[in-house]
Formats: sequence, structure tokens, C-alpha cells
Amino acid sequence: MLFNSYEFLFIFLPITFFVYFYLNKKRLIMPATGWLVGASLFFYGYWNFKYLTLILLSMIFNYSIGYTLSHPSNLKINRKMVFILGLIGNIVLLSYYKYFDFLINNINAVFHSGFDTLKIALPLGISFFTFTQIAYLSDAYKKEVREYDFLNYALFVTFFPHLIAGPILHHSEMMPQFANIRKKIINQANISKGFFLLSLGLFKKVIIADNLSDFVRNIFDIIPNPDMFEAWIGSFCYSFQLYFDFSGYCDMALGIALLFNIVLPVNFNSPYKAENIQDFWHRWHMTLSRFLKNYIYIPLGGNRKGELNTYKNLFLTFLIGGIWHGANWTFIIWGILHGLVTCIHRLWKKFNIKLNKYFSIMLTFLFINITWVFFRSSSIHKAIEIIKSMIGLNGINPIVINKLRFSFENGSVKLSIFMLLGCIILSFFFKNSIELSEKFKPNKIYYIIMLFLFVISILSINKVSEFLYFQF
Repeated sequence: MLFNSYEFLFIFLPITFFVYFYLNKKRLIMPATGWLVGASLFFYGYWNFKYLTLILLSMIFNYSIGYTLSHPSNLKINRKMVFILGLIGNIVLLSYYKYFDFLINNINAVFHSGFDTLKIALPLGISFFTFTQIAYLSDAYKKEVREYDFLNYALFVTFFPHLIAGPILHHSEMMPQFANIRKKIINQANISKGFFLLSLGLFKKVIIADNLSDFVRNIFDIIPNPDMFEAWIGSFCYSFQLYFDFSGYCDMALGIALLFNIVLPVNFNSPYKAENIQDFWHRWHMTLSRFLKNYIYIPLGGNRKGELNTYKNLFLTFLIGGIWHGANWTFIIWGILHGLVTCIHRLWKKFNIKLNKYFSIMLTFLFINITWVFFRSSSIHKAIEIIKSMIGLNGINPIVINKLRFSFENGSVKLSIFMLLGCIILSFFFKNSIELSEKFKPNKIYYIIMLFLFVISILSINKVSEFLYFQF
């Protein structure tokens, strides 16, 4: 089920909301929690019901491991071995569904063998709920987890606003909220702010991101060798499609959670305003950056074992981050590029060389834009073709106006240059959703803006359009 669908907005969300708070009003706290867990599982299973078994088994396995780690006195156990068992279980699950066919394809390519792939369908959100639970086990091993019952743990893992595409949650910031009795009562201020964020996010997704998608698809998937102008416009369009798609999802997730009085961690904070690559990763998919730092970079040694090891650990962290994003060499190349540039940035800081702020922002954005080409392309060959086009090796057509209209089987696709300029202005010069929501005070102007954004977005929903991070 998608946030940007009629069945979610007008059936699932209202029913889930009213039943949850009705049960809480009747002081049926446990049934209310059970209802929210059940609704979240229905939300997850709506795409493919058979994967409900997968997420349920994953939760039971991880809760059992976490409980064992938190109660070592009950049994004579080797806590380290139990923790390793938990890690292996999660890694095997993720590797099978996400990378097994990728491994077979590469074995076939290297050894010219003919093994059949299993054509495994990737369960939605598996990377997110697996990483969430790995973090939980790691903290349980370090004795940083308080005891919670399975129902609250299940809500922590499955809470539907974050389940499909994040943010990656941490138990310490979420489970106390689920246990807080004050959050079981309808809060008008949270409803107003939540609907404001929901409307903003829906507008970003439906009006901006989805209207850039056709042009992006043409450049990356249809035109065999775009010229220089087409390639640059295509790459810029994808940069902003991904920006507003993911930003829209994050806003909607935060807003929907607020309707239930739950505050999710901020996951997106104007990343294209970043002055360097390190700053970018403090702003883009912030909870993934937090996970990679706390559970990959620091366990590898962080910056504690000398300068050379620090660079190695940085590089490996970004390589793992690239692999996490998908089973394709394009994601690995993307991770490698970010790892290399992060190492270069660290070296650059040691020499205390400073650039003009605005030049740094532009330079960072250009690097991000170019690396998104690998992120979006279906193969390394296609990514290289786009890069070659961007540097003019596939020709330059000076007639700009002809490049704003392309005819394909699905009709004429037009890109408004004003829309691209609008994306630039919104991304670089306007306050972001978090800044706006922090100063949010319900009044007629806000209500009019919310209603306008919501209505125009609803009227523009004319096709199924998944969020881009669903595939990860």
C-alpha cells in the first residue's frame, strides 16, 4: 500500500486512526497496541500477503535473541555466540532475498556457467526492518536495552509510517514513546502539524517528483545515446526527482506518525545545501548515516587506530552503504565514489584549505548529481554512456528548444524548464519542511495552504507511483 494512494488516504489511515484512539479512550491499551500492530502488518501484507510470514518470523527470531541477551542469568550461555547467531540470521535473510540472484549472475558471467537464477522478489522494506533489528541486537548485547514485551517490540519494528522506506529506528527513541500513556490521547496540535507535513510530502511526491519521472525515464531508459544537453537535463531531473520523492516520503512518514502522537527521527534536512560530502551525509538519509556510523564505522575501529585505518574504515563503510542500496554494480560504484571523496575531504580538512561557501555548495552538488547517474542507471555501461554524453562525447545540439519535447509510444513528453528552475529554488533557497513545521502554528493561512496542497495532489493522483526508496 502506498501513502500516495486513495485506499491509504481515505480508507486505511482514517480507520486505523479512529479505531486506535477509540480503544485507548476505552482504556483498552493492549488491544489498541495490538490493533496498530495488526494494521501495520496489513499495510505491509497489502503488497504481497505471503511476506507477512517473513516479517513475523524475523521479529520472533530477533526478539528471542534480544531477550536471551538481556537475560543471560537465566541460562548458561555464551552471549557473544548468541549475538553472532543473531547477526548471521539477519545477514543471511537479507543476503538471500537481496543478493542471491546477483551472486548467481556474477558467477555465470565470470565462469561462463549457466546456473538459473531463482528470480527472487525483494520483500518491501526488508533492508529497513533488518537494519532496525540488527541495531536492536547490538544494543542488547551491550546491555543498553530495557525489557519490553513482544507486542511493543512488534510495534517498534512494524509501525507502518516507517516500515517500507525508513527512517531506520532506534529502540531508545521509539519504545518509550509507544509505552507513554499520554500519547494514547488525541492531540489536536499534533494532528494539525501532522496533516501539514502529510500535505507537503504528498505535494512533493505527486506534483513535483512524479512529473519529472517520465523525462528521467526517457533519458536513462529509452534514448540510446543522449546528447550533452539531454544528459545534463536528465541527470538534473533525476537529482530533483529523487530529492523530492524521498523528501516527500520523509515528510509524509513524519506527518502520519504525528497523527498517532509519535515523533519519528528526522531523516532529511536540505541535503543539496551541503557544503561538502560529509555535510551531505549529515543531511541525506540521516538515520542510515547514523546506523552506518554506529554499527559499521565505529566497530571497524573508527578513527581510533591511526590515520590509514581511518581512511580504510571510511571507505569500507561507504562501500557497505552502496551494497546496502541494491544488488547491482552501479550501487557498488556509487558507494566507492562516495567513499573515495569522503577520504579526500578528510585529507583536504587536514590541510585546512577553505573554499567559498557557495562554490563549495555548487561543487558538492555537481559531484552528487554525477554520482546519481550510477545510482539511477540499470548498468555500469549505461551509466558510462550518460557520463560520456555529459562531457560531450555523444555530440552537442545547440538548439535547446527542440530538446524540451520528445515523442515516444506513450505520447509527447514535455519538460518545463520552469519546473526544473523551481526545483532549484525550492531546494537551495527555501526553508525545508522541518524548519517550517518547527514554526508551525495552526491558523487560517496554514489551513488554506494545507487544503490547497492536499486537494491539488489528490486530484493529480492518476497512476500507481512507488516511492523510489521502496526498491531498497
